[in-house]
This record gives sequence, C-alpha cells and structure tokens, in this order.
Amino acid sequence: MKTTLLLIRHGETSWNALGKFQGRQNIALSETGVHQAKLLKKRLSGDFSAVYSSPLDRALLTAEIICSETPLSPQPVPALTEIHFGSWEGLTYHEISQNYPDHFLKWRTDEKVAPMYDGELSIYSVSLRARSCIMELISKHPDEKLVVVSHGGFIKAALIGLFNWNMTMYHQIALGNTCVNTIKFDKNNLPVLMSLNDTSHLKTIASLTI
Repeated sequence: MKTTLLLIRHGETSWNALGKFQGRQNIALSETGVHQAKLLKKRLSGDFSAVYSSPLDRALLTAEIICSETPLSPQPVPALTEIHFGSWEGLTYHEISQNYPDHFLKWRTDEKVAPMYDGELSIYSVSLRARSCIMELISKHPDEKLVVVSHGGFIKAALIGLFNWNMTMYHQIALGNTCVNTIKFDKNNLPVLMSLNDTSHLKTIASLTI
C-alpha cells in the first residue's frame, strides 16, 4: 500500500492579513482567499479520491472550491478543526507576547509539551489529536490520494505528531495560505514528507502584485 496525503491549509482571511490568531473563531475567506482556492483547484484538477475538511467556514469553503466540477463533496471532520487558542484568539503575536509574556515564552521554548495559557492547553495535546485523526483517515484509503483541508496550527501540530518532532518545531515551520504539504505512507503506514509549504499555484497572484 502507498497512500498519498495532500495536507492543505485554507485560503486567506482578513484575520490572516492582520496577523491575528484565529483558532476556533469562524472567520470567512477573503476575496483573496477565494481566488487562492480557485488557483489551487486548477492545480489539483480533481486528481484525488476523497476530500476531508475542518468544519470551520474558511477550510470548508476552500475544500468545496477544490471539489467543484468533480463528483466529490468535502466531508467535515471535527477533529480537523484548528487549535483552540483560548484567550489568545483575536490577538497578534506581538499582543500575546506583551500580554502573556511568561506563557508565551514557555509556549515557544518548551520542547516536550509547549503549554498555552488556556484553550486546548498545549501543542502536544493537539499533535496527538492530529496524528490520530490523520492515521484514521489514511487507513480508509489504501493506495489512494486524499486531500485534507485544515489550518496552519493544526497542520504544524500534525507534522510534529506524525514525525515525532519536538514541540519547538511548531515555530520553525512557515505555512502559507492554500499551501500543499505532501506526505506518502508506505504499506506499514510510515510517513515520508515529500513537500512542505508548496504554494507554486499562487505565482499568478505574485506576478500581478510585482
């Protein structure tokens, strides 16, 4: 068996543009985010067997756009929802560092747990949730290619869980909106990371802004 997973971040939102932590806040895609999703749809061209999505609107609409003009519909999975950042939601990195300096430092430097102030409590707990969910989805699609549309925080935690990285890796990975992260699983369901933060489909947007 060799299953391919395309782990995709949703399109841009107004809060993404402002650098705010969204977490469980149900922020919609911006016009830019919709355009990004349409470019991603064109790139993927329906070459997948199934699509799963976080139930939050920004991820689900991205997944719906990817599926348009195919016989598939995205299947919402609650476990794919973004990290619950609690009191940090709606704040920028700078605001969090100023208002919660001790907790912010611990979150960024702790290698084993990466505790947060409240919400989902730690990156470690999210990494367990993410790994469990992804492995369950993978087991349903042997020798197929599946798309999972989720969120930046969730995807970074998922990579940590799948590859047994320490928690500080969360802060050493950059994931752009609608980026594609490709992971292949062998017959023993061991993962190999094939690509990270691939946003080559957005070159059209970049060329228009130069």
